[in-house]
Amino acid sequence: MSSDTITVELKKRDILRKKLASLRQTGEVPVVVHDHGKPSIHASVQALPLEKTIATAGRHHPIEAKIGSESRLVLIRDVDYDPRRHQIRHVVFQSIHRNQKAHAEIPIEFDGDIPAERASLMVIYQLDEIEVEALPNDLPDNILVDPSSLKEVGDTIYVRDIPVPKGVTILTEGNYPIATVEMPKDQLAEADASAESLAEDAEMSGIPEEDEADTAAGDDDKDSAEDDNSADESEEQSKES
Repeated sequence: MSSDTITVELKKRDILRKKLASLRQTGEVPVVVHDHGKPSIHASVQALPLEKTIATAGRHHPIEAKIGSESRLVLIRDVDYDPRRHQIRHVVFQSIHRNQKAHAEIPIEFDGDIPAERASLMVIYQLDEIEVEALPNDLPDNILVDPSSLKEVGDTIYVRDIPVPKGVTILTEGNYPIATVEMPKDQLAEADASAESLAEDAEMSGIPEEDEADTAAGDDDKDSAEDDNSADESEEQSKES
C-alpha cells in the first residue's frame, strides 16, 4: 500500500437526527465512527476536506481520524450522497487496529493492453473491485491484473487467476469472472445475417434442384409409359388388320 498518511480532522457533535439539516447548512457533514462494539462517536467535518479524503483514500486506504485529543485508524464504510445535489450527506467510518486484519474493497486495474480490444473484440468488465482481508499496512492500493490472456471470444479472467499480494487474503469468490471477451454486437449481427444467408442459399439452390430432378425423372417415366401405350395400340391395330 501507499506509505502516504491520509488524515482528517473531525469535530465531536451533539446535534442529532432532525437537527442535522441545520448542521449541513453550515457546510458541515455529519459522520459516525464505529468501533467494534464500543459506543459510536458522532462527529462532523467540513465538506471540502472530506471530499478530498474520500477521493484519495477510497474504501481501501486507512485514514488517521483525529477527534479532539484522540486519534483513530479508520476505513470508509459508507458514503451517502444527496441524489439531486450530488453532495455528501453522511459518512460512516469503521475503526481498525494496526495489529488486526481488516476487510477492505480493493479496486482492480488492468496492467497493460488487452489483445482482444486490439482485435476489435468486445471486453465485458464484470468486476471493478474485490474484497480482501489484511493488516492495515498490507492493504494494497489496487490489485493489478495481467490482461494478456484475453485474446479470443470466450476468454475469461476469474478472481482465482489474480496473483495474491503477500499478506493479503482474497475473500471474493474465486469463480467470479472479472472480464470476458465477447463478439461486438455489430459483428454478431453480421455473422447471424451471413449464416441466415447461407441457409437461404442452400434452400434455394440445393433442395429445389433435387425437386427439379425428381420432377424431370417423373416426366421421363410418364413419357416412357405413354410411348409404351402407343406401341401396344399400334401392335393391336396391326393384328386386327
